[in-house]
Amino acid sequence: MNAITDSTPQTDTAQTTCNQPCPIERGMRIIGGKWKGSILWHLKDGPVRFNALCRQMSGASKKMIDQRLKEMEQQGLVKREVISDRPVAVSYEITALGQSLLGILQQLKQWTEQYEA
Repeated sequence: MNAITDSTPQTDTAQTTCNQPCPIERGMRIIGGKWKGSILWHLKDGPVRFNALCRQMSGASKKMIDQRLKEMEQQGLVKREVISDRPVAVSYEITALGQSLLGILQQLKQWTEQYEA
């Protein structure tokens, strides 16, 4: 006998049929895009201007950050505010919905550090 099947509760089995993406898949579609978690993490302490955010996120191009911010704004995770038109200055701030994800990101951070993943 397989020890895993003997001790594993059968309440959440792979036999469950989903007619739509499961909650895990839906959640990953929201936060799973490259750089999204990092962007939220950098916004956790308050509004950040676009160029400052780009400097904090070395390794990501401005184009990529801009694209992710637009997606996250549409999803309701961040709010965009135009500070001035000339020169153009924009800041981003995390919304209440985005704040609700910080606990998950903190747990992911701790897991990564614990297991050196």
